[in-house]
Amino acid sequence: MSDPRAFGSTRVKNGEQSLTSEVPATTVWKDIMALIKVGIVNSNAITTFTGLWLAIHFTGQGFFNHLDIVFYTLIGSSLIIAGSCSLNNYIDRDIDHLMERTKERPTVTGKVNPAKVAIMSFILIAAGIAFLMMTTWTAVVIGLIGVFSYIVLYTIWTKRRFVSNTIVGSISGAVPPLIGWAAIDSSLDPMAWALFLLMFIWQPPHFYALAMRRVEEYRAANIPMLPVVKGFKVTKIHIYIWVAALLPLPFLLLSLGIPFIIFATLLNVGWVLIGIYARKFKNDIKWATLMFVYSIQYLTILCVGMIIFTLI
Repeated sequence: MSDPRAFGSTRVKNGEQSLTSEVPATTVWKDIMALIKVGIVNSNAITTFTGLWLAIHFTGQGFFNHLDIVFYTLIGSSLIIAGSCSLNNYIDRDIDHLMERTKERPTVTGKVNPAKVAIMSFILIAAGIAFLMMTTWTAVVIGLIGVFSYIVLYTIWTKRRFVSNTIVGSISGAVPPLIGWAAIDSSLDPMAWALFLLMFIWQPPHFYALAMRRVEEYRAANIPMLPVVKGFKVTKIHIYIWVAALLPLPFLLLSLGIPFIIFATLLNVGWVLIGIYARKFKNDIKWATLMFVYSIQYLTILCVGMIIFTLI
């Protein structure tokens, strides 16, 4: 296969076949949003803010007295995540054309120069670190650990080599609430680590469900995701195990009160029940879709719930 990174056009050769596709019309802004994976940036901003909010609440400090720290933390964490996602696009540009959900990224279509994407990525990460430096050094260190784990441990080392890539990638995804907490309280209360653990355990069932839905794309790109290597049956078992691992976690957040414990437990049990209910379709892709959608709603509702329960 010719190197798909050598874009002079949008033609990709595969053996004797040549496929030509029109590059979809987009704006510069849309291209940038695609490069930084704005959806991931936004979702991580929610978990970062949750860590921030809880740290302010449980250290007895006033939210409005720390608006500057809130601003620096949200902007800083968002920038390093954006830069890391953009760098991920740069690194994966040789395989993204093989996957339906990534084939129209600007790094694949040739709309942007790869070198410029790399430069932009490092600038975003550096800018993010600069903002975090206006909070605490603990937040800076955790931010750098997040970047290293996503780019080096996940994207470069494990993504294309090991079936455990999803678990390794979960480290970086669990970092944002720690950054948020550390920006306020660098001592990192056990509750901060409970948030990290919750985010870490949430990710495998979320991404395994996504991998089931996109299994043929991952297989075409030769990425050893769990359903590609072990099949759907084993993947579903792993999803149930990880969801079950969430069940005791609300009890690590006792400071939020018994009503929250009940609320979070119901969300966890609901995830298990959704999996049992979806079995009636006798269709693994439909099952995975329901589990994936629930996982997204679960995280948003849980984070919002944490904030609400500190207000009542």
